[in-house]
Amino acid sequence: MKRIYIVGTHDTKGDELAYVKQLVEKNDRPAVSVDVSTGEPKTSSADISAADVAAFHPGGRAAVFTGDRGRSVGAMAQALEHFLLSRTDIAAVIGLGGSSGTALVTQGMRALPIGLPKLMLSTVASGNVAAYVGPSDISMMYSVTDVAGLNRISRVILANAAYAIAGMAKASFEAGDDKQAVGLSMFGVTTPCVTQITDRLKSTYDCLVFHATGTGGQSMEKLADSRLVSGLLDMTTTEVCDLLMGGIFPCTEDRFGAVARTRLAYVGSCGALDMVNFAGRETVPARYRNRNLYEHNPQITLMRTTPEENARIGRWIGEKLNACEGPIRFLIPEGGVSALDAPGKQFWDPEADAALFGALENTLRATSNRTLLRLPYHINSPEFADATVAAFRGIIPEA
Repeated sequence: MKRIYIVGTHDTKGDELAYVKQLVEKNDRPAVSVDVSTGEPKTSSADISAADVAAFHPGGRAAVFTGDRGRSVGAMAQALEHFLLSRTDIAAVIGLGGSSGTALVTQGMRALPIGLPKLMLSTVASGNVAAYVGPSDISMMYSVTDVAGLNRISRVILANAAYAIAGMAKASFEAGDDKQAVGLSMFGVTTPCVTQITDRLKSTYDCLVFHATGTGGQSMEKLADSRLVSGLLDMTTTEVCDLLMGGIFPCTEDRFGAVARTRLAYVGSCGALDMVNFAGRETVPARYRNRNLYEHNPQITLMRTTPEENARIGRWIGEKLNACEGPIRFLIPEGGVSALDAPGKQFWDPEADAALFGALENTLRATSNRTLLRLPYHINSPEFADATVAAFRGIIPEA
């Protein structure tokens, strides 16, 4: 039987958590309460005690109940992540908390598959919640009052949250499309490339396009880790530029990690590796002010990467791909890597592109499964889209 997991610190929020459980069960949804308190273990009103959750920490319960609150919260978050991943009966998860409780509970939520309902009722939900949500599909709900007792306001908000998670659990379903899903990464300057590829594949595959803004790449790879896609067409790897050069849309050091872990069919390319993203022009760091800058819009300023930076980017990507043992095809568009990288356009720089392509070619270790292909086309050309689709169809299991 699938159940709704209600998670929070019962030593400080026991009444609120019990109230939510009561309302969830009133909606005919089985529920289980989980205590993640970090004080010294004591008798808990929860169905699953804090000591039971703490036992899932790699270092055992002693690693959680340290007497140091900061360390204990971090350790309990890790324990909760392992605990939730061990369960096979989760229909949905709802958490209640302040800043520490939100950080603790959402770490566990982020580890769960995309599509599993997750709702965090939090005192910090009206601010910047990127650190809590990350690439996941966590719904954040502002508590208005502190989660510190039942009153005329908190009862209404808690009830809304309880009914919301009950409804999510009832309505959640697996995607009914018979087609295999594939993930594609896109930026404005690679949109023609991805649009053409999608047009060629959509009759056979469910094409999921992700905006390469740092979180977008993480979301795409999280779907890969969750086995919710059958392959990736990672045409826009620009987030690496921002990671290495300090832009505003960086990937993490784990970029391409899901490809290595899952061994999914992977076709990648150099989309938008000619640029680093900053906000308005005034936000460009002083050390970059005299560079080749292009105002993409009033909120985004692009900086052309240099030959030296491109060589560094190429080596970084090549080394990451060397750790991938699944079917890998990496395509180099010799005619340019973005809409701005073409003859007569502001970022056209054959020397910088050559440094990128050379570093990729020299770093990536070719095997029967891992291949780099140079193509005499611009990334947004129909010929490049055709070659990409052919490469992908050649390595993905038949739909």
